[in-house]
Amino acid sequence: MNQPISERVRWTTADLELFPDNGNRYEIIDGDLFVTKAPHWNHQKTCVRICTALDIWSQATSLGQVVPAPGIIFGDNDNVIPDIVWASSERLSLLLDEAGHLTAAPELVVEVLSPGSENEKRDKELKLKLYSSGGVKEYWIVDWRKQQVEVYRREQGSLKLVATLFKGDELNSPLLPDFTCAIAPWFT
Repeated sequence: MNQPISERVRWTTADLELFPDNGNRYEIIDGDLFVTKAPHWNHQKTCVRICTALDIWSQATSLGQVVPAPGIIFGDNDNVIPDIVWASSERLSLLLDEAGHLTAAPELVVEVLSPGSENEKRDKELKLKLYSSGGVKEYWIVDWRKQQVEVYRREQGSLKLVATLFKGDELNSPLLPDFTCAIAPWFT
């Protein structure tokens, strides 16, 4: 006897239009829907401090722009909202559609971890894979509870862990010329 094959629901970018604007964050990765609630105060504070450091550098150099929580529409089955992105001035015009949405990978993506194994798995596995295949050049995973930053850089076509920084360390990047930032203030 033939058993019916159950197909998983595959969510698309169009489906996101159906959800209410209720403070939840809706993301789709490989057709799977992820819903998260508003983040912890310290998560948001960390995002603001990272954004501020990148914005000060960006304004001083005029090399690009940083934005908190933009959506990135990689395709119909991949639509995410990273905590922070930075895009170079020359690349930004290629990334934005007519509605002002990112439709391809910016150079830098930052995710600040939220508590819970599901949230951590999403940022450290699913989003890492998505950002790697999407062409992100650098990915920072920030853990405000452990006060550390994992830095992934594109090497041989994919994102590889190149450093784990702790509270007393400074972050610099070949992607951001002359950008140097102590990470301790991000967590105070």
